[in-house]
Amino acid sequence: MTTHLTSPDIPAADLVAYADVVLEIGTPVRAGDLVVINAEIEHAPLARALAEGAYARGARYVDIWYFDPHAKRSRIRHADPETLREVPAWLDRRNADLEARQGVLINIRGEAEPDLLSDVDPVRAGLDRMPNLASRYRLQANDLVCWTIVGYPSRAWSRQVFGEEDVPRLWRHLKHFLRLDQPDPAAAWRAHLDRLGARAAQLDGLDLDAVHFAGPGTDLTIGLIPEASWGVVGYHAADGRFYVPCLPSEEVYTAPDHRRVEGTVRATRPLSLAGTVIRDLELTFTGGRVSEVRASSGADVVRGHQATDRGAAQLGEVALVDGSSPIGRSGVTFMETLLDENATCHLAWGFGINQAIPGASGLTPEQRDAKGMNVSAVHTDFMVGGPDVTVTGIRHDGTRVPLLRDDIWQLTWP
Repeated sequence: MTTHLTSPDIPAADLVAYADVVLEIGTPVRAGDLVVINAEIEHAPLARALAEGAYARGARYVDIWYFDPHAKRSRIRHADPETLREVPAWLDRRNADLEARQGVLINIRGEAEPDLLSDVDPVRAGLDRMPNLASRYRLQANDLVCWTIVGYPSRAWSRQVFGEEDVPRLWRHLKHFLRLDQPDPAAAWRAHLDRLGARAAQLDGLDLDAVHFAGPGTDLTIGLIPEASWGVVGYHAADGRFYVPCLPSEEVYTAPDHRRVEGTVRATRPLSLAGTVIRDLELTFTGGRVSEVRASSGADVVRGHQATDRGAAQLGEVALVDGSSPIGRSGVTFMETLLDENATCHLAWGFGINQAIPGASGLTPEQRDAKGMNVSAVHTDFMVGGPDVTVTGIRHDGTRVPLLRDDIWQLTWP
């Protein structure tokens, strides 16, 4: 029976197929699992489909937490500013229990009202990071549980993307990006991840010292960590299960040396952050740190976010995506990082991805920092690629190797 899996815009069969891909490829669920789902109220149809699928696979308990951004807005408007950084202890205990049980964590994205906080004090908004908990990031960064992030189309999201409410159109895009229109979506995902893995191996074979981004408003050189490798978004959790933390995913990535970042970079797509849309973002890096933030809207939110801790104003990820991405080929800016970061190249300020360096999750923060791996409680991706941006690899001897030109991968693509 799937009669309870109702949505006015998405067929129940599509929700079941979506849940199957998430629970087989994103976070493989096994008998006895504790499954945690973080969502907004508008995501209920997908959350219920995931609960149905998880229990059918033998899950012991599925806990759905619905976060209400309107309550967040009220908090930012009225709460004592000294309390805005606080996180309820019981939410951290929820994540700690999930770690102890080696469970499954699913985060549903697709803000119901992306610009809800556009009229509140941006400094105050930057202080309140809910629902992005540091305890959740720790689980994710260290492979302590199987986890993934998936999207669900809301009405307000479709209005923001298309200028009019059209959830079925947004869903058609998502369905294609998720390979749900393939005869065997799970097999299509496995083949895709294999192709991305071959691309990462090509980059590892170049033994790069740095990468250089150049384009309108962009002239940025990013040093790389010698021990770091290029990878795809697919890892092994502490219990050995292979999982894919972002669906969809089109990138290959590595952890840069946060100490060796110099120059200016201009974002090529808007960024939704803390309930505010950041437009025309430009960051200048001096000695590895953001020294200047400029934007036509939302600059103060970025500054507040980057003031979270020392590492929040340093780079933790560099990722390459070429024009073969179906998300990029759609020609649509989706105002959702989960999709937009897989349309084009992106960088991230905040913590470096442990999976890029063997054994990094077992190092202390001081040891990771000594290697040049950024340490922070935040991680925020922003898009910097496109047809006008070239990416060049720089070897240790200074030799320059073209990686991306005109959005076309310059190395042999398997």
